[in-house]
Amino acid sequence: MKDSKLWLVLLVLPVIGAFFYFDLGQYLSLDYLKQQHQAITQFYAANKLLTIAVFFAVYVLVTAMSLPGAVILTLAAGAIFGFWVGLVLVSFASTAGATLAFLVSRFLFRETVQNRFGSHLEPINRGVEEEGAFYLFTLRLIPAVPFFLVNLLMGLTPIKTGVYALVSQIGMLPGTAVFVNAGNQLSKIDSLSGILSPSLIAAFALLGIFPIAAKKLIGMYKRRTAV
Repeated sequence: MKDSKLWLVLLVLPVIGAFFYFDLGQYLSLDYLKQQHQAITQFYAANKLLTIAVFFAVYVLVTAMSLPGAVILTLAAGAIFGFWVGLVLVSFASTAGATLAFLVSRFLFRETVQNRFGSHLEPINRGVEEEGAFYLFTLRLIPAVPFFLVNLLMGLTPIKTGVYALVSQIGMLPGTAVFVNAGNQLSKIDSLSGILSPSLIAAFALLGIFPIAAKKLIGMYKRRTAV
């Protein structure tokens, strides 16, 4: 097990190191996307399947390695592929990348964390086992919660991988749709901060809180009627 973890670390760290050493983040910026938009769309028109495959692979890699740039890639999907193709691509690529990051976190850190802090984490583990899907759904709908942090922390919990992937895909879909749609109007975007208005963020938060609030209210009603 220790050798497997070491090999995984040796695989992941050079990729992350190369990303920052060679400043590859410059290619995942709003300015670069605007500059290269026409050239990329022309390449896509001539090489549709290749462009889709490369985009999907890059998106999965960026999200799996918790590298910065997923938001720009989501905008790029709308700008290059259009809304529906871009939405489907990003939805599945982001879920695949998030699930890989979740599994890496679980494989590398969960056993150590649970062994060391298991007694303190027992109430949290029970809560996640009972209502983890609801909490995850809420976190995925609130853009202010960092994407990579959710992957890292949920990997330390007992939530099942299949549940994590499914709930993540559903929970991320509204935010994905907003950014992919914004990518359709790339020329009008001057900064990322203007895409999500405070009212839209609040709406996402309320939407995320609703399922778990409804579950609590139903539970309270059942307990009262049972008395």
